[in-house]
Amino acid sequence: MQFLFFPQLHFLGCSEGGNQTSITKFILLGFGNLPEWQILLFLLFLAIYILTIAGNTLIIALVVADQHLHTPMYFFLGNLSCVETCYSSIILPRMLASFLTEDRTISVRGCVAQFNLFSTMLAVECALLAVMSYDRYLAICKPLHYAVQMNHRCCLQLASLSWVSGFLASTVTTSLLAQFTFCGPNEIDHFFCDFTPLIKLSCSDTHLLELVTFILSFIFTLPEFLLIVTSYICIITTILKIPSTTGRQAAFSTCSSHLIVVTIFYGTLIIVYILPDSATMRNLNKMFSVFYTVLNPMFNPLIYSLRNKEVNKALRKAFRKCMPFHKNQ
Repeated sequence: MQFLFFPQLHFLGCSEGGNQTSITKFILLGFGNLPEWQILLFLLFLAIYILTIAGNTLIIALVVADQHLHTPMYFFLGNLSCVETCYSSIILPRMLASFLTEDRTISVRGCVAQFNLFSTMLAVECALLAVMSYDRYLAICKPLHYAVQMNHRCCLQLASLSWVSGFLASTVTTSLLAQFTFCGPNEIDHFFCDFTPLIKLSCSDTHLLELVTFILSFIFTLPEFLLIVTSYICIITTILKIPSTTGRQAAFSTCSSHLIVVTIFYGTLIIVYILPDSATMRNLNKMFSVFYTVLNPMFNPLIYSLRNKEVNKALRKAFRKCMPFHKNQ
């Protein structure tokens, strides 16, 4: 998703005219250079996908069913789990099918559609992480004003704004990308349709699209990233001022899960989209892309459940309801 942070303005559009032929299909190379590992990779990514869907669905179910989790923090967490379920499903089923059938082709329209859906979910996640950091800022730094400012209406508005902004940012980019003509070679050295590989295969003039993505980076992503950084500077400063060790630990525990998720998410994105796009870095970028597209959605429910007492309590409560024989013990 190239409008994250600052896009790499390569301006690599192919010259129009000549004998270039428009192509209708791409070949996603993915991990096809490891033919002897295909079955093992299939089983590995299948297990990851099952755990991702199960973990995020469980978080959503707990947030909906347990009254103790009907708070702003868990409302946004439920939205985040919904986003991660969606964008895992945009990439992994297609990847799993290619492992079994060895068919790595995808139509140009299908590739653009996958990029659109994935970039939408990724943009929504960036917005939600910023909103969650603001929620933690109010809870820790402005506790007396928290209930008033982060009311039910405000939560709905912030969540809606996150979804709408992500959709708009992606739609603007994709609407321009969909008008492009693509020429050979038709191989994409990635496991999903990302922005930079598509731009490199375009025969059209890409200057306008790359300029638009650069502007969208400032409008959407940069303010969200700065909000997260600013919020946590204020949070850490406030926590350090708490006199008792117990109080500091209690305050930090309310935001530690979110901080871990944000660090991993933005850390991998910076590596993938900010570092130079060279032949040496390409395989490394592909590995780090696996982190934020495949592993993060699986790890996040574990991080929030293992490090959060309220989620653990709701989970045990739900487990006891599902296991009636525990009542007699």
